[in-house]
Amino acid sequence: MELKGSIISFVFICVFLSCKNDHNSSELKVFHYNQPNAITSLDPAFAKSQNNIWAVHHLYDGLVRLDTGLHVLPAIARDWQLSNDGKLYTFNIRNDVLFHKNECFENKNSRKVTASDFVYSFNRLISENVNSPGSWLFKDRVVAEEPFIAIDDSTFQIRLKEAFRPFLGILTMQYCSVLPQEAIEYHGNNFRMNPVGTGPFAFKKWIEDQALFLKKNEDYFLGPSTLDGVRTSFIADRKIAFLELLNGKIEFNSGLESSFINELLTKEGNLQEKMSEKIQFIKSPYLNTEYLGINMNLAEASDLQNKKLRQALNYAINRPLMLQALRNNVGHPADAGFIPRGLPSYNPQKVRGYNYDIDKAVELLKEAGFPSGKGLAPISITTNQDYVDLTTFIAKEWEKIGIQTDIKLMESAVLRQGMRNENIPLFRASWIADYPDGESFLCMFYSKNPAPPNYTRFSNEHFDRLYEQSIIENDELKRMELYWEMDNILIEEAPVIFLFYDETALFASNKISNFETNAINLLEAYPLKHQ
Repeated sequence: MELKGSIISFVFICVFLSCKNDHNSSELKVFHYNQPNAITSLDPAFAKSQNNIWAVHHLYDGLVRLDTGLHVLPAIARDWQLSNDGKLYTFNIRNDVLFHKNECFENKNSRKVTASDFVYSFNRLISENVNSPGSWLFKDRVVAEEPFIAIDDSTFQIRLKEAFRPFLGILTMQYCSVLPQEAIEYHGNNFRMNPVGTGPFAFKKWIEDQALFLKKNEDYFLGPSTLDGVRTSFIADRKIAFLELLNGKIEFNSGLESSFINELLTKEGNLQEKMSEKIQFIKSPYLNTEYLGINMNLAEASDLQNKKLRQALNYAINRPLMLQALRNNVGHPADAGFIPRGLPSYNPQKVRGYNYDIDKAVELLKEAGFPSGKGLAPISITTNQDYVDLTTFIAKEWEKIGIQTDIKLMESAVLRQGMRNENIPLFRASWIADYPDGESFLCMFYSKNPAPPNYTRFSNEHFDRLYEQSIIENDELKRMELYWEMDNILIEEAPVIFLFYDETALFASNKISNFETNAINLLEAYPLKHQ
């Protein structure tokens, strides 16, 4: 998934609030966080962006979930089996999961979740009438006739056209949440504002563009939360939101902006001492790779067709200095291929990427036929306004070895359209994992994929064979080895300029402790413990 707009941390969090045992102990314990982008829908079929995803996750559950190590664990599915050919998944559904109480049910009560609810939810997700942005999860992967089957109330099956080993990871996405047909029929188009799920929190009130209020689900199948509720504010101005955090009005913020990053963090990436009395800063790997993409089709008509030139461009960038100067060391140099830190398939021992080596860059530039840049046409980097500082840094690095570089600015939407339409030779871009598997990054370079995801139009027969083998490989270690081999091909062929792997940037009140983070952008307010 491409990253649009400002960088927001991609994180799974267990939040622990403190509460003194005094006369205030009877007050409601509500976790209050800010989301700078307003929610557009509480329907999981439209859980595309972080603002919707976080809210939907509080309200709904799916068949499976992720732990902090990105391992797939049971959720509403007690367990599951996979057929030998990898095409049939059979899930055994728990019999103690209840939907939230709602007026759509008889006597305004609730009922148990059954396998038929997943049949309905998944068929709805791929329905053209719904037009969900998450329909791609199933449409090209499941069989045309009866892809989802309820054998009985507690047995649910998914039938794939072909084996696809990352499929369980896909099922952890919020698009795959279960919901009751009664709620859709009762609320109709207003379901987006009347969600009915199974999650640890239930809907209470939503004032669009202002605040969302959720209450504890006393009947949650894993036991009720120790929180009484969750409140989300929608303060678009990040600086104002941070003032609210410092003043104790809210308890959690995420993300950074360059306009005030130095007020919060030192150049070494630590919280400024003056801030530490009120707030804490947590960072960890985040499944997002930042890069410059080279359109390999257009490269055939330019100097960028020269592989040694592309390699020289990679060696000429001082990534550690770039991160320190521009991001206060939030991020990690992309020194081990395209798969980022935070995934099990990231392995700097097996995949040796580009480090900063200006002598090597000069040597490769000479071997490419452009000694000290002589005879090389100016290289243009196309970007948007948000990344002018980053591309300016890169241009100055390339100038050190004699490469003349200019920067072209485009509106974000125009830039993305140009990347799709194959008319931009070199562009700044980001890629976030849609699901926690290295395949979510390597699919960008499979030649049979369109743009997106293959914005570079990279085509390599060996890479394609390895990719096709990896998505059906049952042995986890062998699959990792295939991923490493593909990543090494990308380093050798250099269809991209590797920049950095992103990290979360989390700021919380000192009332909150015991954060557990992973590289998926998921705010988890359950389970909670109070001091």
